Amino acid sequence: MLEKTNQVNLLFDFYAPLLKGKQQEYLELYYLDDLSLGEIAEMHEVSRQAVYDHIKRAEKQLFEYEEKLQLAHRHEKRLGVLKQMDELVRRVPDEATREELQALLHQLTEMD
Repeated sequence: MLEKTNQVNLLFDFYAPLLKGKQQEYLELYYLDDLSLGEIAEMHEVSRQAVYDHIKRAEKQLFEYEEKLQLAHRHEKRLGVLKQMDELVRRVPDEATREELQALLHQLTEMD
């Protein structure tokens, strides 16, 4: 369950603006704010089933967006490459060159 939660949170970071209002709101309350279905239902004066349905549709939508757009996957790959580059830069013997490369790596990291 924790793995799914982490995955939904990651996808939510990328695709939340593409979700419909209630789907986005319910997912945020459920996954990010850690509220129960009952608490969300009470807040919005709807049934627990309605909240559950919105959340399940939103989860499905997030995974479909990722399947098509691959933004989270590409982000994870970029982070891996940046980590490898950082490890290589740390081995550069010339300190001035190393600092320059580290500054460039920092700029790349900030672009995400």
